[in-house]
Amino acid sequence: MKIVIILPTYNERDNIVLLISALQQQFTGIKHDMNILVVDDNSPDGTADIVRAEMAKAKNIFLITGKKEGLGAAYIRGMKHAINELGADAVMEMDADFSHKPEDVPRLIAALDEGADFVIGSRYVPGGKIPDNWSFLRRMNSKWGNVFARYVAGMYKVRDCTAGFRAIRSAIINKIDPDTLKVKGYAFQISLLHEAILNHAKVTEVPVVFIDRTRGVTKLGLSDIIEFMLNAWWIRLERSKTFLKFGIVGAAGVVVNLLSFTLLMKFGMNKFLASPLAIEISIITNFLMNNYWTFSERDMNDRIHIRGLKFNAVSFVALAVSYTTFLILSAVDPNGIPQVHQLIGIIPATLINYFLNSYWTFKE
Repeated sequence: MKIVIILPTYNERDNIVLLISALQQQFTGIKHDMNILVVDDNSPDGTADIVRAEMAKAKNIFLITGKKEGLGAAYIRGMKHAINELGADAVMEMDADFSHKPEDVPRLIAALDEGADFVIGSRYVPGGKIPDNWSFLRRMNSKWGNVFARYVAGMYKVRDCTAGFRAIRSAIINKIDPDTLKVKGYAFQISLLHEAILNHAKVTEVPVVFIDRTRGVTKLGLSDIIEFMLNAWWIRLERSKTFLKFGIVGAAGVVVNLLSFTLLMKFGMNKFLASPLAIEISIITNFLMNNYWTFSERDMNDRIHIRGLKFNAVSFVALAVSYTTFLILSAVDPNGIPQVHQLIGIIPATLINYFLNSYWTFKE
C-alpha cells in the first residue's frame, strides 16, 4: 500500500527538516511504501527551498506550493495531488510542528491494516492526552470545542472530532470529493470526518499524546474558530436529514398541541387540566411520526414497545418541564393569553424531547 503523509506548512523552516528526518526513521519499520508530501503556502521564510534540498537526498519526498488560503485548502490540494499524481492508496494528515509524534505514525497505519478506513490520533480516548501546561482557557477551548463539534454536527460516537492527526483510505476521499466541502480553515477537519461517516467509513480512534510546539508560532486565529462553529451548525442544518425531519415533526406537534388545547377548553375543560392533556396528545403523535419516519432508517436494537417505554419516560420529563413553565407564566401573568403561555412552555420541552429521544430512545 502506498501511503503519503501530507504536511501543510507556513513558515516552518525550523521544524521541517527535523520532522522529515524523524519520519524517515519511522518508515524503516513500516512495510508499506511511505512518502512525504509537503504542501507549502509560499512561506516567506524559505520553507519550500529547504524541502527542495531534502528532495535531492530522497526519492520519497515531494513538494507542492500555492497561495495561503487556510489549512483546509492546503489539505485539499495535498490530497488531490497525493491520490491523482502520486497514486496514494491512503493519506495521512499531520502537523509540521511536532505537535503529533512521528513515533505514533506506525500505530495509525496499523489501524488501517486492521481494516479501518478513517483512523484518528485521538486525545480524548483512554490513553490520549493534551499538554499538562495548557492554560484553563486553552484547555476549555479544546475540550468544549470538540464537544461542540460532536453534538452539534451529530458525530457523538467519535471522541475527538477536531483532531488533525489522521490516516484515511483514498477510496473514502474519492467518495467524498473534498472540493465540495467549501471550507478552507480548521473547519475542514470536522467536514471531512462528517462526510466520511455519511459514506459509511469505519472510523477508529488510536490514543495519542498531543504536544505543544517548541519552535515557530501557531496559525490558529479567531476567524478559524468562527468558521469552525458556523460550519458545525451548517453540517447539522444542511446535512442532517434526521434533524430536519425532527423539526418538521416538532412543528406538527406544536399545531397538534395548540389545537388540542383550544378544543379541550372549548368543550369546557379547565385550562390547568387541558394543558397537560394537550401535551400528551402531541407527544403520542410525535412518537408515531418519529418512529415511523424521522428515525426509520436507524438500525436500532430495541423493539418498538421498548422504544415506546423510553419515549414515555422522556415524555414525562418534557411534560413536567412544559407544564411547570405554563404554571409559572400563568402565575406571573394571570391575565395573559393561555395559548401564549402554552406555546412558550413547548420550547424547552421540545429541546429536551429531541436530545433525549435522539440519543437514547432512538439511539442507533
